[in-house]
Amino acid sequence: MVTLDKSKELFDKAKTLLPGGVSSPVRAIKPYPFYTESANGSHITDVDGNEYIDYCLAYGPKILGHANPVIKQAIIDQLDKGWLYGTPTQLEVTLAEKIASLYPSIDMLRFISTGTEATMSALRAARGFTRKNKFIKIEGGFHGAHDAVLVKAGSGATTHGEPDSLGIPADFTKNTLQVPYNDIEAMTEVIESNQDDMAAVIMEPVLGNIGPILPQGDYLKEVRKVTEENDVVLIFDEVITGFRLAMGGAQEYFGVTPDMTTLGKIVGGGLPIGVFGGKREIIDMISPSGPVYQAGTFSGSPASVAAGIATLGVLEKEKVHEKLAATGDMMRSNLSDIISDKGLDYNVGGIGSMFKVFFGDMPLNYQDVLKCDKEGYLQFFHNMLDSGVFLPPSQFETNFLSIAHTEVDIEKTLDAYAANLK
Repeated sequence: MVTLDKSKELFDKAKTLLPGGVSSPVRAIKPYPFYTESANGSHITDVDGNEYIDYCLAYGPKILGHANPVIKQAIIDQLDKGWLYGTPTQLEVTLAEKIASLYPSIDMLRFISTGTEATMSALRAARGFTRKNKFIKIEGGFHGAHDAVLVKAGSGATTHGEPDSLGIPADFTKNTLQVPYNDIEAMTEVIESNQDDMAAVIMEPVLGNIGPILPQGDYLKEVRKVTEENDVVLIFDEVITGFRLAMGGAQEYFGVTPDMTTLGKIVGGGLPIGVFGGKREIIDMISPSGPVYQAGTFSGSPASVAAGIATLGVLEKEKVHEKLAATGDMMRSNLSDIISDKGLDYNVGGIGSMFKVFFGDMPLNYQDVLKCDKEGYLQFFHNMLDSGVFLPPSQFETNFLSIAHTEVDIEKTLDAYAANLK
């Protein structure tokens, strides 16, 4: 049993200063979170001296592990030159050219600071380009914390969206429509019945915030077909899957090219960044080229861009995706064997370097994952923490692998799963 005395003291103080004691809701682990002191490679250490094998990895960015020396050096080199200018830099041109060469959906792009900004700006660009207002998101899909995408799940495919947060006027979500994942019939029906004012579909090609839940059969190709036939802009939100499943993201992995793409997390090497890009005629609508306004003081931050360039270099040079896919397959196979040996009605999902044990049937959409044993998973999370393994603290989050995870890490992790899955 780990002791978290210092973390509890910090949390008690933090609750008086920060809403819920945290800077993001997912960190509000009950009864209190551990507070990190340092991290290196695949391990993270808290202020009480407890060390954990980390499969949360800052919710996705740290595909190379913590404090990777190549990325660290790139950041240090940039800090010596300055870390914010408010002017264009050669770095952003270099990274933009690299991204555009890897993503056929991206002719032009803009750097911003977060994934939330990326999806918000992408939707604004799509609406500006089409001169239409409505868009479709996938039920349970996550696209950040801006008003238009914070919509109650389960509101129905043919109804207007209802805000999922106080402070959002109903008028802000009335043009947000939802359909279930892996249901092309529902997608087609909503597009065709709202064709006169349907600007875009925004979706995670792999649902990461409640999964990973994978597309079934030709679902993504069918979505591409119906959006093309109805002149609807297809936006792939690859903030999680971009540079995670392949250098060209999920769109390379599945062979489907959207009209627009949003990126974040890995492309910044662990520093804040966001990207939205797409066809030239769409992105040319962005100011100052066109009438769709977008701006930001920290957009194209030199330190973030330098870290991103270094990260993509390591990913390519070391063939990281091939290695992690093999590790992911091995992890999922062994977890499935553990579950089978114990006679549990759990299932293992995942793809590439993403994996998860679902405490229930294998989900195909958001409504399915709601049926999983969320309280049972939370108890399991705490038991794994006691065993020295840090997983995302929710049934609704993906576990991630990095190249820093060793064979010893994996072996210890599987032993912990075997001991704690009940």
